[in-house]
Amino acid sequence: MTSKMDISKSYSEIIKEIKKSDIKKVKVAVSDIDGVLRGKYLNKDKFLSILEGHMAFCSVIFGWDSSDNCYDNTTYTGWHTGYPDSLVRIDPSTYRRVPWDNNVPFFLGEFEDNNHKPLEVCPRQLLKKTISKANSMGFLPLSGMEFEWFNFKETPKSLNEKGFQNMETLTPGMFGYSIIRSSQNQLFFNTLMDEMGEFNVPIEGLHTETGPGVLEVALLYSTSLEAADRAILFKTGAKEIANRFGIMPTFMAKWNPNLPGCSGHIHQSLWDLNKENNLFYDETQPYKMSKTFRHYLAGQLKCLPDILPFFAPNINSYKRLVEGYWAPTKSTWGVDNRTTAFRVLSGSSKSTRIEVRISGSDVNPYLAMSAAIASGLYGIEHKLELDTDPIIGSAYNDTKCERLPRTLYEAANRMAESKIANELFGSAFVSHFANTRLWECKEFQKSVTDWELKRYFEIT
Repeated sequence: MTSKMDISKSYSEIIKEIKKSDIKKVKVAVSDIDGVLRGKYLNKDKFLSILEGHMAFCSVIFGWDSSDNCYDNTTYTGWHTGYPDSLVRIDPSTYRRVPWDNNVPFFLGEFEDNNHKPLEVCPRQLLKKTISKANSMGFLPLSGMEFEWFNFKETPKSLNEKGFQNMETLTPGMFGYSIIRSSQNQLFFNTLMDEMGEFNVPIEGLHTETGPGVLEVALLYSTSLEAADRAILFKTGAKEIANRFGIMPTFMAKWNPNLPGCSGHIHQSLWDLNKENNLFYDETQPYKMSKTFRHYLAGQLKCLPDILPFFAPNINSYKRLVEGYWAPTKSTWGVDNRTTAFRVLSGSSKSTRIEVRISGSDVNPYLAMSAAIASGLYGIEHKLELDTDPIIGSAYNDTKCERLPRTLYEAANRMAESKIANELFGSAFVSHFANTRLWECKEFQKSVTDWELKRYFEIT
């Protein structure tokens, strides 16, 4: 697996380019725990003054949920701290210009603590820490993400006015890989591909999936940090571009009980540090899987039940993980088998890799990628062996492997108590993340759903 070199500029080139630009503002963003980009515009002079140091971002970024409701069960920040500022360092390597926003300069940042060390609850810092460990072991992880998502002829205003009922999909019916549907929405398709490319989020492939208004994108793979940056930027960028066409995308894992859910598959391989040799490939071994690859996969299989919220982070995520809907329900593996949690793609020395199929499109890419890599490294460190043969046929029929947690509550509690999870990600991060997931469960417990009204309103 090799890819185009990432386009980057030196620090001095970035400063010079921004200073010379007629644009008077710069856009910056950070990832919260849910993978939502939170950001702001800065005056150009203000931005240049903080580029070598830090900017301040209210710590509530890690103190509230995706609906801006403040947690009452986390310790990093909250009413008990007064929500002070946290330090954000801008990463110059993320420099881009936003083609659909007058080419305004754009940067991603990451959080540091008051001692200028990586903030333990910052998702991007967690991925960097995981990659650093891989590098120390002599590995360069390469990754690429795919997303499936539904598109609607709606706006935020129309959805709220409808109460999220009777939503009109972009296209009708089930029509996967449709040339007709893509031609009928040609301008949207072309704009998405072209402007994402200009934004340095290159698209490898874009097509319709089965389901009304469903699209699937494969992002060109890269080093894992860049791949995660591209993934989180694609999700936000797709929503911004779609808005121009009167289209509302959703990356919910499952919006309709009668339709397949939306995946966020991760393709991965380990290379040497010079990016010359794919360390997953060995043509002398079954399925061309090297010993390193087998250990890596064995680690992922063992760890998955303990770290499932990294791949299925929301209440809704578990509505996707049901039998017969193209999503795995057990920690299984197979060779080119789309019913398993981990799909081995056995190809050439460039293309042999693993596809992590458990993750949905609602993931935080930094966390999902961290989990996939860290669990694989765990297998290498402990020299774990594959104790099962690859699944042939439907993995749903496998009786040897335990069913993965069925709810976020079950998964989050298991993760919080897991020695493996705490070893991989540190107790500070696991405690914070697990409590944010349990908060989601508590918020859901307070809700009254349409299902309950229809089932109990009259009859009870």
